[in-house]
Amino acid sequence: MRILYVATVVKTHIMEFHIPYLQMLKEMGWDTAVAARNDYENPEDCKIPYCDEYYDIPFERNPFKPGNNKAYKALKKVIDEGNFDIIHCHTPVGAVLGRLAAKDARKKGAKVFYTAHGFHFYKGAPAVNWMFYYPVERFLARKTDVLVTITTEDYKRAEKFKAGKVVYSPGVGVNTERFIHGDDSGRERLRNELGIPSDATVFLSVGEFTANKNQCLMLEVLPSFPDAYYVLCGRGELMDQLKLRVNNLSISDRTIFAGYRNDVEDFYNMADIFVFPSYREGLPVALMEAMASGLICVASRNRGTNDLMAGSGLLFSAKSAGELREKLQIAISEDCSAEVRRNKEHLKEFDLKNTLALMRGFYEDAIR
Repeated sequence: MRILYVATVVKTHIMEFHIPYLQMLKEMGWDTAVAARNDYENPEDCKIPYCDEYYDIPFERNPFKPGNNKAYKALKKVIDEGNFDIIHCHTPVGAVLGRLAAKDARKKGAKVFYTAHGFHFYKGAPAVNWMFYYPVERFLARKTDVLVTITTEDYKRAEKFKAGKVVYSPGVGVNTERFIHGDDSGRERLRNELGIPSDATVFLSVGEFTANKNQCLMLEVLPSFPDAYYVLCGRGELMDQLKLRVNNLSISDRTIFAGYRNDVEDFYNMADIFVFPSYREGLPVALMEAMASGLICVASRNRGTNDLMAGSGLLFSAKSAGELREKLQIAISEDCSAEVRRNKEHLKEFDLKNTLALMRGFYEDAIR
């Protein structure tokens, strides 16, 4: 069997979420291929484990960029000549172009999968999202054999589409074993490296610096906690704007931009409270990792966090600095151990072992 994974970028998508699935497929005896843009600063660093063939496709993240015409032609050539049994599409641009490019391959028997990592149309989404993304996804569902949704809200909505089959998987999975056992010595070491006092309260956020991730809301709140530090792991287009805002708020001595990290589990162990202020999420891996680490989690209400932290008293509106400030004060001053235990127990459903088994079943059903 041959399978092709299609996504917009390698480093910040394929490498972040899909290596365990490529490993599973190799162990099943399948040939694996990836079609995505090489987004490494040094292109030679692009080495994808468990991938037999890699195709560097010049996808643009903006769907309206003319460069996507070139990407479509290159991808269609790969699919038409690749003789794949399954083409699994991810990310908005990769999924649109992938499903369009797979038209002829489907006629020859290939099965097209699409994992919706969070539809851009959702309860409370801007009207323009519904006007543009909803009809596109509804149309492309007809060109999808298996539509995989990762939140209950998206699953209920996708059931009304005319995809061959709509299924639910609780996210892409998190390896809870990696995060469940903290290293106290690592906590002190990392605080020393970052120049954070051992007794200081540390807020942590992990994610790309984009408007959707909304880290600026936490920056607005940080002055209310003069003895606390805020650590941000990630990179992104808003880096310079966030740093400028930090300077304007005079909190540069307590705000640390740690960059893109491969040792993120050490940061979870070093912090006291995880802050997740996104406007929109599918099923956020960073939040699941923080929950597995036993961190107190303060998160904005959206379909992804609602699935993960249903009933939590530490959810807030992504538009309200006042509500975030209130929840952080509760997290600092009250005993949240019961909520932490509940989060870890609930997270078992989202464990990587479970999602791998589900996806394997979806693949085997499709080719049977």
